[in-house]
Amino acid sequence: MRIALGADHRGVALKASIRRALDEAARDGSSAPNHTYVDFGSHSEEAVDYPDFAQPVAEGVAAGAFDRGVLICGSGVGMSIAANKVPGVRAALVHDPDGARLSREHNDANVVVLPGRSLAPDTVVAIVETFLDTPAAGGRHERRRAKVAGMERSLEGTT
Repeated sequence: MRIALGADHRGVALKASIRRALDEAARDGSSAPNHTYVDFGSHSEEAVDYPDFAQPVAEGVAAGAFDRGVLICGSGVGMSIAANKVPGVRAALVHDPDGARLSREHNDANVVVLPGRSLAPDTVVAIVETFLDTPAAGGRHERRRAKVAGMERSLEGTT
């Protein structure tokens, strides 16, 4: 699975935890040896603007260059808003592994957004692992996702 990572200055440390976990899994062949990632930054705790990182991650996922995206900012709200502006992106702000599972099963979220101020590194890694490992569910969820996609198509070009 190809993963796009991005964070503003408030998410740099947690993004490093995610990178370490992905690298370790690839080295030891455990849960995710086939996961690769590209880190779109930021690489510093110097203040930056979250849209500068949300946009390339979201566009890469929407274009199919990446299967999933992971974004982190202080509250998670700014990254969520910015990422969801890109057609084809279904970004979900998640606070725990159960939310990650539900965002994938019910909504087929393709970008997970994490609040850097309120989550511990071990929780973040558990959320990302769950997000990457959970497939989308069918049935009634497909019907609802189709309705959301229809909304998106009907609104394209109206702004």
